[in-house]
Amino acid sequence: MTEREPPGTLEGMPVNARFDDDFITRVTMILPTDTMREVARKVAAPVVGRRVPNRDAGMAVRHHGRVLPAEMTVAEAGIKPFQSIFVGWTLEDSR
Repeated sequence: MTEREPPGTLEGMPVNARFDDDFITRVTMILPTDTMREVARKVAAPVVGRRVPNRDAGMAVRHHGRVLPAEMTVAEAGIKPFQSIFVGWTLEDSR
């Protein structure tokens, strides 16, 4: 028997995430309440400074071909488990 999370506890959701210029797609855990700024940081953490050089630039999240606003949440964006998202550098300050 497995234990269930108490009511009101947020559960992580796996998505397929790829940082631009990286050759690896990773399963990344995000929360429905994460903003795109937070999602970008989660996707970048294991990549930037390792396989992709760090830049003094903002990051943007793309889902179904559109760039999502930095303050939009995962729930508002309609991102579902195991869908693909892409993160890349941008001139906008969404860090």
